Amino acid sequence: MLYQTKIRMIEIFKNMQAVRHKFVVSQKVYEAFQQCSGDYNPLHTKVEFAKEKGFKECVMYGNILNAFVSMLIGECLPTKDVMINSQDITYRQPVFLNDELDAELTVEKIYESVNVVDFKFRFNNVNGKTVARGHIQISVI
Repeated sequence: MLYQTKIRMIEIFKNMQAVRHKFVVSQKVYEAFQQCSGDYNPLHTKVEFAKEKGFKECVMYGNILNAFVSMLIGECLPTKDVMINSQDITYRQPVFLNDELDAELTVEKIYESVNVVDFKFRFNNVNGKTVARGHIQISVI
């Protein structure tokens, strides 16, 4: 019975449309991540330091985007019966405070025999530039 339930769950990913969600790297998100991580690197906290390194302002923590990916998987998929197996992300452009990001998550491959789904994702800024992209693998549990 459990095996049949997992098979039915994996079926929902076969014709799944892309998941899209808008995120804002707000002051609240920035501060929450900073407190959670304990990372106070001056690239993220000191405008003068960031400018010396060639950026217009403090660069936001890249791993904030990982948290956004977690939200896409945990809250936006058509089922909650999933668990993340692995995730990779490549940062292509810096993200700054109050940047609005469009996230897109699409099914890349389904492994029915082991109830696993691979996704690819990307984050674009308001100018349409891809700021990050990656892959995530989930198990249907």
